[in-house]
Amino acid sequence: MNYKRFKELLCWNTKSPNPSIPKFLNSLIPKSLRVVLVILVLGAVAGAGGGAYLALMHDMPQIRSLEKFNPSAVTRIYASDKTLLAEFFVEKRVPVSLDAMPKYLKAAIISTEDTHFYEHAGVDIKGVARALVKDIMARRFVEGASTITQQLAKTLFLTSKKTILRKIKEALLAIQIERRYTKDEILALYLNQIYLGSGAYGVEAAANIYFGKSAQDLNLPECALIAGLPKSPSRYSPLINQDMALKRRTVVLGRMKKTGVISDKEYQQVKESPLLLAEVEKGEWRAPYFVKYVKAFLENTLGQESLYRRGLAVYTTLDSAKQSLAEKVLESGLERLEKRINRGDVEGAKYPQGALICLDAHQGSILAMVGGRDFDESRFNRVTQALRQPGSAFKPIVYAYAIEQGFAQNDTIWDGPIEFKSGGEENWAPINFSGDYKGEMTLRWALAVSENIPAVKLLNKLGAESVAQFAHNMGITSVLQPNLTLALGASEATLLELTAAYAVFPNQGIWVKPCAVVEVFDSDGRLLWRMKPQRRTVMRKESAYIVTDMLQGVVQNGTGQKAKRIGRPLGGKTGTTNIYKDALFIGFSPTLVTGIWTGCDNHESIGDHETGGRAALPIWVDFMEGALTGELYHDFSVPENIIRVSIDKESGLLSSQDCPFAEKAAFIKGTEPKEYCRH
Repeated sequence: MNYKRFKELLCWNTKSPNPSIPKFLNSLIPKSLRVVLVILVLGAVAGAGGGAYLALMHDMPQIRSLEKFNPSAVTRIYASDKTLLAEFFVEKRVPVSLDAMPKYLKAAIISTEDTHFYEHAGVDIKGVARALVKDIMARRFVEGASTITQQLAKTLFLTSKKTILRKIKEALLAIQIERRYTKDEILALYLNQIYLGSGAYGVEAAANIYFGKSAQDLNLPECALIAGLPKSPSRYSPLINQDMALKRRTVVLGRMKKTGVISDKEYQQVKESPLLLAEVEKGEWRAPYFVKYVKAFLENTLGQESLYRRGLAVYTTLDSAKQSLAEKVLESGLERLEKRINRGDVEGAKYPQGALICLDAHQGSILAMVGGRDFDESRFNRVTQALRQPGSAFKPIVYAYAIEQGFAQNDTIWDGPIEFKSGGEENWAPINFSGDYKGEMTLRWALAVSENIPAVKLLNKLGAESVAQFAHNMGITSVLQPNLTLALGASEATLLELTAAYAVFPNQGIWVKPCAVVEVFDSDGRLLWRMKPQRRTVMRKESAYIVTDMLQGVVQNGTGQKAKRIGRPLGGKTGTTNIYKDALFIGFSPTLVTGIWTGCDNHESIGDHETGGRAALPIWVDFMEGALTGELYHDFSVPENIIRVSIDKESGLLSSQDCPFAEKAAFIKGTEPKEYCRH
């Protein structure tokens, strides 16, 4: 600000009185004193500016030797017993000289990130002005103007939070860096330090991770892809989203054409070139599907920067012993299944897949997770990502809603031929898996032997939309079609959703969101995050216990009888879909809930008669038998107003000596049957 303008702002000058200033004030203050006052005020302004500058510089890191920058610590994932599951090599950094980098890579970075890199002194004034105008018009940060030098300063010394103060510090640091280092040295530091996604810091690490080669061997399309990553490494990483990576590569190529680095012909040729990524290296993680699940959770909760740069210590819910058991029994069971279905058929051999999830029944903690047979072969997690039809494994949710609405498990329903009107040309006539009909059946017996027609009739009475909403309350977030086929498990869901829904029964009607992480600490031992269980009451504890009792009937007298060998209180349900495409068993003890799915990834039939009871249940039994070994014997908690009486499983009436099919069943006091059966 010049002296003249400053005087104008003060509204008076030293030569003549200002009309806006009272005359007596000019008469009281001599001309010489007014000059002195102006000088003092100017000095105060200059001093304030200088003080602010000194304060900023005092608060900023000193630029000494960027080459000795200390990399971030390693993030470690631990099981509940402190067993190390995985280390993320977040500083996968291999410094290389600028001469060892291809010219296209350097040109692509400059064309994309800082066209005037070799011209400015650390800050691009024109770029700042242009960005400032756009930010003011949008009333928020919409465009940055950071030079490569500023980005380097931010990467090494500052946070990524967008504030005016940080931008000022960034600019001052950039100017210091420019004074201390040459342009080529700055560019080399930038290319070796910048984060480029998927744990790669620097272009050499990125070249190795994405293309399996050294940076010096990168071709033009590969250089363009890497040059597009600094703007948003997670969004444009080709390992996460190939379509977005290719679109970003095209943008970079366009800027290279605009700056004259490549010709129009080269641009057209390279723009259409395919994305050829390196094969993913075999991982060294323990419980790899679980670790991948935890990694995704941390990225969403704390951000990629925290995960890859802060050296976190992550303590999880995983039980190492149960995880090892789960991996062993799942593979063993699938090998038996594979041999059985491929016996004598070499050319058309099938490769059945499977998944296992075990939860703490009351806390929702994930104790074991196996998302497939071989993580290195397929990283697709069939516990959390595969949407498959649950078949009859969905029926307990229908029966649970009925019990919650006042039905009793000895209520009867007719199992016989029926047709329902549909929107199509033909009516829909459900059939039982067995192909026959059993006449009058109690709800308990119909569920135990998994008859289809009683389940569909019950759903029709309850209303498909109401049952679908009840299922959502139980944690099924997948889309459920509110029609009668819902009773037969025609709507798809994940194994994790279904297993967590079953936990409602032994947990006295309370749904708990499955969780994998207990606590997260930074490299200095400070707590960053702690698990806060998310739970809600879905049904009355009396209703939940009655459904638990009904599912114990499945194990004792129904399709789950193979589980009786464990010799503990257990409940569960089989699930089989059309032409045996999916086979499931989901069940629980008073403390553990475990879900098993088997099937083929291409949705073809596993094989004739490969039901949930044959393909999935034996795996479940092997796992639960081992997982419960050494655990104290527990029975299910019984609410105070529950009574157990002996009923005839066919009529639902109190059993007598004349009733050969007697079994104990639970009722809310006052709703138990009063009459005895007669045979």
